Amino acid sequence: MCDKARQVKVYRHAASTVQEHIDTGLMSDRLSHMNFILQGGCTMENISMIILLVLCFLMPVMALEGFERDIVETSQGDLEITFIGHGTLMFRFGNKVIHVDPWSRLADYSKLPKADLILLTHHHGDHLDPAALQQIRTDRTVVVLTAICAQNVTGDVVMENGDLRELLSIEILAVPAYNLVHKRESGEFFHPKGEGNGYVLTFGDTRVYIAGDTENTPEMKALENLDVAFLPVNLPYTMSPEMVLDAVKAFKPKVLYPYHYGDTDVAGLVEMLKECPDTEVRVRKME
Repeated sequence: MCDKARQVKVYRHAASTVQEHIDTGLMSDRLSHMNFILQGGCTMENISMIILLVLCFLMPVMALEGFERDIVETSQGDLEITFIGHGTLMFRFGNKVIHVDPWSRLADYSKLPKADLILLTHHHGDHLDPAALQQIRTDRTVVVLTAICAQNVTGDVVMENGDLRELLSIEILAVPAYNLVHKRESGEFFHPKGEGNGYVLTFGDTRVYIAGDTENTPEMKALENLDVAFLPVNLPYTMSPEMVLDAVKAFKPKVLYPYHYGDTDVAGLVEMLKECPDTEVRVRKME
């Protein structure tokens, strides 16, 4: 085999091996593979493979550089939250990567970490994006979604309002997400009851509520023991600031992130929420 053809084969094998390890989401596997390569000596082939491995380690990190991130401590280690924007989030917990409503208008998902778990709240285009899903799904990815979403997405776990499941050692509660007041000109609610989910995820002893597109429903206000809550405030589609205040007074999350807030006066919302001194309000770039 000529040197050029041999080099091409080496690169293809390296890329295939690297992608396999990246898809698992297990850094330890990737480092073990690098160590195995080093044991073979500093040949051009091994150096090429190591360069590819290093680049693939860095690419997902570099792709996330433009996004804000927070760390929440849990009884089973840190939960890292990445704020992609709008209603779109990414979590890292242990060796798991969780994407919520991935939307390719906000990020290049070909460069983001592959998903172990994907949560879809409802079927609107800024929450269900087949192009983004294709770029982060692997054969091992679990997709949790609504029945309407399942009409367009295969290989999934459908959760109805009120369902409780444990997936990848994470407890997931599907909370109804719907409008009580705001409607289209036709008289139909923007988000009819029964179509959408919010989700409460339990990471160790920490409960995180991602509300989806909803208003301050009775089901939301009945939630208890929430450590972190993401609530939408984006008239006329979801909640008004007054609705958010009503919800926070009812279920008293320790930390509140307004999200999917569009052109809302977030500073005014923060001022209003001073009525809830037990809740820390954190504003991130989640228009």
